[in-house]
Amino acid sequence: MEYCLGEPDGSAAIWTVAADSDLDGDGRLDGLAMDVDGDGLVDDMLADLDDDGLADHAILDRDDDGRPEAYFTDDGTGTWAVGADRGGGMRWFGLDGVEQPGAGPGTTVDLAGDGSASERLIDSDRDGLADRAFGTGMAWVDTDGDGRWDVRLGDEDGDGRADSAGTL
Repeated sequence: MEYCLGEPDGSAAIWTVAADSDLDGDGRLDGLAMDVDGDGLVDDMLADLDDDGLADHAILDRDDDGRPEAYFTDDGTGTWAVGADRGGGMRWFGLDGVEQPGAGPGTTVDLAGDGSASERLIDSDRDGLADRAFGTGMAWVDTDGDGRWDVRLGDEDGDGRADSAGTL
């Protein structure tokens, strides 16, 4: 798993390490236990729940039961910008326009309607409504904040960068 952490002076470092913890309880190592917040305790974790090799979740100050004090997701730009409430969920709209009830951070849904439930939702503006979704080779964006998907991005060559965009 690869991750990048910055310092207050603006510098940053990138590391590549093997996962040593199972955050989502599926029996697969997907996280790295560490001291992210500098409190001297190894009670934090970075995790790669979408299995792309890059850390996309940061969990801070887990208690003895594994519940975090703070939980953040990568907003899609490599920045730990999106706070998330592990117990709550965000609403989201399917491509058919039907609103769906809360999906918790780190869970995947079947936004594409292909039966795979492999799309990860992001609420980048923290209003409780998903505005970005990432799947294998595709992403969707709500550009105007109304909850409806406006743009579909495609990554046909698998390099992690959009090759096509289309309005919905």
